[in-house]
Amino acid sequence: MTEQKIRAVLDTNVIVAALLSKNPTSPTAEIIKRWRGGEFKLLYSNHLREEYAEKLLDRGVNLQQTAIFLNDVEGMGIEVFLADADILPRIPDDPDDDVVIACAIVGGATHLVTYDIHLRSLGEEYQGVQILDGLHFLYALRGDVPH
Repeated sequence: MTEQKIRAVLDTNVIVAALLSKNPTSPTAEIIKRWRGGEFKLLYSNHLREEYAEKLLDRGVNLQQTAIFLNDVEGMGIEVFLADADILPRIPDDPDDDVVIACAIVGGATHLVTYDIHLRSLGEEYQGVQILDGLHFLYALRGDVPH
């Protein structure tokens, strides 16, 4: 039996933290490095890719770094096509997050990585998707058990 490949949706706040980090060994920077190294599959929807672009530029990530990241997403990520019917009202306090969880569910993600309190309010697992912050996702990638 082969081990199932990790398939993850990274919420925008994880991407922003990674690309703004001054510490190359921060958990979020390491997550991006491990993704680029092929340790897990990144799932994204068109809406999520557009949000990445908007938020990275809004938060001051330089244009070249943003373009490289978005190019990597399109080249290495797995696009999840969402129909309007897939985007159900699951997060009443922040309806924009409905797209993020829909991407994870429709895409068959094993993990959703976020620091967003609204998404985390769904619990540690939602419809088969583990919802973790960056550090705990990193533990999962490394095979570590947190203390």
